[in-house]
Amino acid sequence: MNSNTKKQALVTVIIPHWNGIEILEPCLRSLEASTYPNLKVVVVDNASTDKSASFVRREFPEVTLLENVKNMGFAGGVNVGIQHADSDYFLVLNNDTTHDPDWVEPLVAALESDPQIAAVQPKIMSAQNPTVFDYAGGVGGLLDVLAFPYALGRIFTTTETDDGYYDTAQDIFWASGTALLLRASALKEVGLFDEDFFAHMEEIDLCWRLHNAGWRVVNAPSSRIFHHSGWTLPPDRYQKKYLNHRNNLMMIIKNYPFAYLAAILPARLALEAVALIFSAFIRDWKRMIAIVMALGWNLFHPLLLFKKHKEAGKKRKPEAVSQTLQRMYGGSIFFQYFLRGQKRARDIRG
Repeated sequence: MNSNTKKQALVTVIIPHWNGIEILEPCLRSLEASTYPNLKVVVVDNASTDKSASFVRREFPEVTLLENVKNMGFAGGVNVGIQHADSDYFLVLNNDTTHDPDWVEPLVAALESDPQIAAVQPKIMSAQNPTVFDYAGGVGGLLDVLAFPYALGRIFTTTETDDGYYDTAQDIFWASGTALLLRASALKEVGLFDEDFFAHMEEIDLCWRLHNAGWRVVNAPSSRIFHHSGWTLPPDRYQKKYLNHRNNLMMIIKNYPFAYLAAILPARLALEAVALIFSAFIRDWKRMIAIVMALGWNLFHPLLLFKKHKEAGKKRKPEAVSQTLQRMYGGSIFFQYFLRGQKRARDIRG
């Protein structure tokens, strides 16, 4: 990290971490090579059991280390880091990433190009296959009206090769928590990550709240990083499946006004039933149980969900809600992908 700080905005990198020294070290070494001149790094250790904290303290003394007494998940870990620091921008970053040296500058330039831009993400490539977009966010996240997330460069499990098609910066619906630069003043308005999500989709929830408050979310394809997707929580793990299904339903109930929920929620639950039946048919017992448990969690937490909906509603601007809906794909990405065979985001027309 360049020590010659100029008058550029202060960017504080927040890295939530739980075990895996072997993946954290390349990330921090890569950040040392970053050319942005006003960069600080904070590692929030979520009670690792592999001596990660002592490793960071010994090998990276210039990094601020915060140690949680328990695993607070991705959302909680990030929040601890943000609350500790005073910064113009916060760069949320996964511990299993490496980066081009000049990757921070385009992100900052995007935020400074328009005061209404609250969040921006880089182009995220697969570390295992650097010519292919990463599953966790591609070049920026999108959402259909039933709250199925997909991304420029990735729909469900299909990832595209980077052929330059998505190299023009544009508005997106959500920026991936893999690497996400956030404006501090926007966070003060809408709040931090929802810690009840623990991990998965907390960044989509945050971006949805930003849209509902009138902010913009964009990508910066000239910035590039590489991600070891699924390092902390592999895709075949029950917990990952459970959190994805549970958090998606929670996010819908939280962020849609009641007038829309009457139409959206039954349709979304119907697709959950389809996924449940299909999981049983292919004997994917982990997903089948995860869906049942996710539905059960939402069913048995009505007061919590009502509270979340009410709190989100206080920060919703009526004129921004219609704009938020326009930023969603008006059809079903599930239908387009599985029934029409549309495997690329560029082929989806809404």
